[in-house]
Amino acid sequence: MRVLEVRDLEKTFTLHTVDGRTVVSLSGVDLDVDAGEHVALAGPSGAGKSSLLRCVHRTYLPDAGTVTLHRPEGPVELTALPDRTLARLRARELGYVSQFLAAPPRTGPLELVAAAARRRGLDRDAAAEAAAAALRGLALDEALWDVDCGVLSGGERQRVNLAAATVRPPRLLLLDEPVSALDPANRERALDLIASLSGAGVAVLAVFHDADAMHALATRVVELRDGRVAAQGTPAEVLGAAA
Repeated sequence: MRVLEVRDLEKTFTLHTVDGRTVVSLSGVDLDVDAGEHVALAGPSGAGKSSLLRCVHRTYLPDAGTVTLHRPEGPVELTALPDRTLARLRARELGYVSQFLAAPPRTGPLELVAAAARRRGLDRDAAAEAAAAALRGLALDEALWDVDCGVLSGGERQRVNLAAATVRPPRLLLLDEPVSALDPANRERALDLIASLSGAGVAVLAVFHDADAMHALATRVVELRDGRVAAQGTPAEVLGAAA
């Protein structure tokens, strides 16, 4: 079943603080992701990988094109939704993991992840149990569960971010370098979690900073260059043999 459909997506940025020049980030991108498929975005810095994720999440509003989320109830065109409707749909259907954790002040990891679980339909007790299981699975020390997220290390915040995005797994998971701050042991835990989600039918669209993660997880790699799809295929076809 198709989950995500992107058509003719375009995004430009105007550099007001430089000289007003326009930079093209995406130029007519087409992309599909099916349930259970893990699509990794590859390409050089500035190719448009993170911009594509943010347009799908609608952190960025594209200049042109459509982003459609397919649900059993019918397709929803995300770029056309009112902000409040989009916020409710994001909370239930989308998980987004960036390199940085956005947490309200004085909020601990358990509270943050449980809130995400409640937005996905769990009652308060079930959400707390699911949050604890998610944090435990990512080996976050229980002594930190009620500590303000703002004082956590970069790797700890990244694990909290991943737990919040994947608790009660969403229909579509967007990952923007989700393991960049993790040590080897926690990186493997995070990659195992991501692999289990795509295996359970979650559609995954991801950007990783190293080819090893793409070889380990991706069912398909889409290479972007100059804001366009330049190539796509298996990791071996697009990236070459694994090291």
